[in-house]
Amino acid sequence: MKRIIYDKLIEWKKSDRRKPLILRGARQIGKTYILKKFAEKEYENYVYVNFEKKSELVDILNEDLSVEKIIERISIFTGEEIIPEKTLIFFDEIQASPNILRSLKYFNEDFNEYHVVSAGSLLGIILSGKISFPVGKVNFLDMYPLSFEEFVIALGKERFLATIPKNFNQILSNKIKSDSFIFHESLVEMLKLYYFIGGMPEVIADYIEHKNFKRVRLIQNELIETYLNDFSKHTTKNEAMKIRQVWDSIPLHLGKENKTFIFSAIKSSGRARDYEIAMQWLLDAGLIIKIHNISLPLIPLNAYVKPQFKIYLIDVGLLGAMTNLPQKSIIIGDELFTHFKGSLVENFVFQEITKTVKPYYWSNENKAKIDLIIEYNGDIYPVEVKSGINLKAKSLKVYDKLFSPKILLRSSISSFNKGDRIIDIPLYALSSVFT
Repeated sequence: MKRIIYDKLIEWKKSDRRKPLILRGARQIGKTYILKKFAEKEYENYVYVNFEKKSELVDILNEDLSVEKIIERISIFTGEEIIPEKTLIFFDEIQASPNILRSLKYFNEDFNEYHVVSAGSLLGIILSGKISFPVGKVNFLDMYPLSFEEFVIALGKERFLATIPKNFNQILSNKIKSDSFIFHESLVEMLKLYYFIGGMPEVIADYIEHKNFKRVRLIQNELIETYLNDFSKHTTKNEAMKIRQVWDSIPLHLGKENKTFIFSAIKSSGRARDYEIAMQWLLDAGLIIKIHNISLPLIPLNAYVKPQFKIYLIDVGLLGAMTNLPQKSIIIGDELFTHFKGSLVENFVFQEITKTVKPYYWSNENKAKIDLIIEYNGDIYPVEVKSGINLKAKSLKVYDKLFSPKILLRSSISSFNKGDRIIDIPLYALSSVFT
């Protein structure tokens, strides 16, 4: 499958600031797949070391070795010659070898002619506290499930993407292609599919081969079970229970009109300090997205963060599986966009937009709320996300009266439209125009 992150890997290889690369992201999103493809296409050869599958190599490298010795032993073990700038060294499941993780510092300082990439299951958790290495000695890239754009490409419908504006300036200057409207309905139909299937590579690959939604749901549930097993495998029994409680409460929170995360909803006596570590575990594992409320839409937004926040999953398909979304929703009108109080729509928007900008939301005591606040190119843009076709913008009017922004945005399944001050952007195009 074509992944947009591939271009970033090319940039990393060519960069004069290249350091050993750590690719972060949740399990089962295709990190190993894309790094192997990158190695095969962009280097003369590569050495692949999986420290979980080759535990004996962990023992071999468990000593305090120099970089020369590490390269020598890996070359002997794999039978591959390691040539500076021509061989890619790929450390997979690197968290299983603390010595190698720490050695990335010395690859950077003394042997940067060697190109090194690494990935690992739950690597974010390892890096957040159990193992440390000097800041500034590695490059990071974050990877996510397939975006809607990547999903469309995987379906072989890439031609439809050419009709979507690629930046916000195209919309501001009225340079929207006429075929953006011609293919609108087709893109909405593919968006319905994406809401059910989601962006997990294994799920998409199986759907492309079998076109069977029961198989889709089966694989999604297996992936969820894998994550649940990780809770107990990589934490204490008490902490695993709390992580599971936070995880299970996410659909409950998103099913409410007010989707703000409340710890007492997990347990009547629950307090933030009881579940903060559990929530951070899910964040470090790349399984959830945390969106903060802001008090004022001023630059920089992160200076106006309030204690309130919302939690979403990294993949809308997994959210549908957790709520047992019926497959018939795909063909019944616009049910997918209003189902579950519009939570699928919000989850989709946040998982998409998080890949390009840091999103926030705003609310006030009068119950007005703006689902998405974006800081982009030095301006603040309020976006009211609509789950249905009703485009009344009550909250936007309240926001407008309070803050008088230059432009108000609305995103729904309606097509592009530019009024005097309100611009409508289809849900499927929102992340593309804010790239």
